[in-house]
Amino acid sequence: MEFFINNTHTRANASARIPILNPATGEVIGDVPAGNAQDADCAIRAAHAAFKIWRATPMTQRVKLQHAAANKMRECADELVRSLTLELGRPLAASKTEIERSADLLDYYAEEGLRLRGEMPLLNEPNERVLVIQEPVGVVIAIAPFNYPITLLIFKLGAALVTGCTVVAKPAEDTPLTTLKLAELFSQVGYPAGVFNVVTGYGNEIGQALVTHPTPRKIAFTGSTHAGKQIAALATGTNKRVTLEMGGQCPAILCADADLDTAIPALVKHAFANTGQFCYRVNRLYVHETLYENFLERFSESARELKIGDGMNPASQLGPLINEKIFRNSELHVADALQKGARLITGGARLTGDEYARGYFFPPTVLADTNHDMKIMTQETFGPVVGVMPFENLDDAIERANDSVYGLAAYIFSANVGNAWRIAEQLEVGSVWVNNIHRSYNLVPFGGYKESGLGREKSRFALDEYLELKTIYLAV
Repeated sequence: MEFFINNTHTRANASARIPILNPATGEVIGDVPAGNAQDADCAIRAAHAAFKIWRATPMTQRVKLQHAAANKMRECADELVRSLTLELGRPLAASKTEIERSADLLDYYAEEGLRLRGEMPLLNEPNERVLVIQEPVGVVIAIAPFNYPITLLIFKLGAALVTGCTVVAKPAEDTPLTTLKLAELFSQVGYPAGVFNVVTGYGNEIGQALVTHPTPRKIAFTGSTHAGKQIAALATGTNKRVTLEMGGQCPAILCADADLDTAIPALVKHAFANTGQFCYRVNRLYVHETLYENFLERFSESARELKIGDGMNPASQLGPLINEKIFRNSELHVADALQKGARLITGGARLTGDEYARGYFFPPTVLADTNHDMKIMTQETFGPVVGVMPFENLDDAIERANDSVYGLAAYIFSANVGNAWRIAEQLEVGSVWVNNIHRSYNLVPFGGYKESGLGREKSRFALDEYLELKTIYLAV
């Protein structure tokens, strides 16, 4: 596939190509350009030209188009789901959920666009009026990761487009195909040329060129903390606004009165979904010593029951890891923990056999008796590995939970709601789930404290990230 610029497939200036592999089989399923600075400039110029028209488009028309795009995603869901599963390896059912929820988020953002307001302070000054209005920030660079390539793009795209910004998107080099298909669908429902463009390539080439280009006014990024810090530093060169949703190393605390019948299914699902490849997954658990061994036994038993295989197989619940780099990180965290005294309860080694021979398949892995000298308790694993640590004193557990450079999400299980509320208030994170783990809803903000990011996505607060405030003083 080629770039998608100005509503048409566009050949790159660069000649290099990136093969796209099915991570379950190693099969090449396509290729895309490895773009360069010239390609970045071409896409940005298209978005800049379109911005002049798009910002003046009535809100009702922008909302109508966004609803149409959401409906088009639903109509073409089978094609998008298949593409997503092939390039990511995730089971079909989970890919279908991603497309459905992404379409729902587009609809949500569209409705929030209709609620945007300006202000007119009542100064009561003779012959003078003051207006405060909101205007689109300009061209937006949207950089999305591989793990939820459509959802995490829509976090940015839906808010940007409805507020009147134009977008140049760069998907991860592992998973660009579905994003390119998505751009085609947007053009088919009537989005003007240049409003939504997609370029592909490596972060240190076309990614850096997009971020440092003088024209865009906003960078919206989801990915690693290391890459996010680099983007933030580069963006200061032209004083671009940034929204950064970066890494996570998310804790769960199970108090002595936790209901394991509720906690275990929720924690198993949230620790191992998408084969552990998402930023707000449960990475480490602090379990009260009175529950510890019982929890380990039941939690590990449930983890072992998860079915792992090619995502195209309807029976699969978990797929492979996306590439060797991500796979090696899980291996590294397991080896480090075992070397430092952890106890392996289940998993821990690459799966073998004909079904797994050509992919990076790693089983759900539970490490017991962990501590903060181990990588599994301090670094983002981004794989299906969790560390479990006992505690006696709740204040110590809270201190451990906060002992991290990250602050994205946390999870609490306690029958005492007042106690759970107190813990939630003390945790240094952007989101806290208490006594169950629900999906992250569209109408509430998502983002993190500390090195987990800057700004918020989803909810009405996300639209603010793409708007500038302007004060107009009027003599009458």
